[in-house]
Amino acid sequence: MKVLDLDAVRAFVLVADLASFTRAADALGITQSAVSLKLKRLEAHLGKSLLARTPRVVKLAVDGETFLPAARALLDAHDRALGAIAAGTRRLSLGVSEHVAVPDLPAVLTSLHRQDPGLTLEMHLGSSSNLLAQYDERRFDAAIVRHEPGEDPPRDDGVPLFTEPLAWLAAPDWAPRADEPLPLAVLAGPCGVRAAALRALDQAGLPWRERFTGGGVAAVAAAAAAGLAVCPLARRVAPRTLVDVGAKFGLPPLPRSQVVLYSRVRDPRTAAALRRFADSLAIPA
Repeated sequence: MKVLDLDAVRAFVLVADLASFTRAADALGITQSAVSLKLKRLEAHLGKSLLARTPRVVKLAVDGETFLPAARALLDAHDRALGAIAAGTRRLSLGVSEHVAVPDLPAVLTSLHRQDPGLTLEMHLGSSSNLLAQYDERRFDAAIVRHEPGEDPPRDDGVPLFTEPLAWLAAPDWAPRADEPLPLAVLAGPCGVRAAALRALDQAGLPWRERFTGGGVAAVAAAAAAGLAVCPLARRVAPRTLVDVGAKFGLPPLPRSQVVLYSRVRDPRTAAALRRFADSLAIPA
């Protein structure tokens, strides 16, 4: 039976997740050439090509796609075993956009704790712009934020997680009055989702007014559920009681947003836990 080098497997998973030898090397605290050597030895040990190397892009080969889920499971089992007996704790300070955190966050955190009981997590919710600014000031180890199209100059130090559309959501029996501006429930500025929604309405020539301004997504969703207004939110983070009324009332389409992970976490186990948490946010609640 072949015995796998866990360090090499971890390097492979990081290269797959980050699509970069350089970023994987930074996360592991080793050189890029060391990462490359680990992967070559792993491929030789398996007798398979895991990566399709090109000058500009790192992609998984067919065998790499097949091996990746098993590699993750192997590392997860290893980390859980260590976490169960490890002395002391590791800390992770994390900022998560209000528009990214899912309603069943307690279940996500429970799963994270079960997989990595040695991790102490400090989490802050807020607007993407504020969280990213605090990350740049090194107040957080990592941040998961939304980027709206045309909102900011693109950055190359983040890892895209997924994209998703926004929707006009309201209570099932809600309807706007034809003789009044469209009533909105939105977050206070600065907020990228708010800006994208108002920009879409202005470009469509539809008058609007703020009926409710909330300090968080939960407050905005509650106002919409109460029938006060319509709100622009991602379907994934909204209560199931809200329905998409955009097409019904001729509201302009909203853009797709990109959810991005920024991280300077170097400890491999903490980085793996962070990635598991980030991936769990993409699953519809």
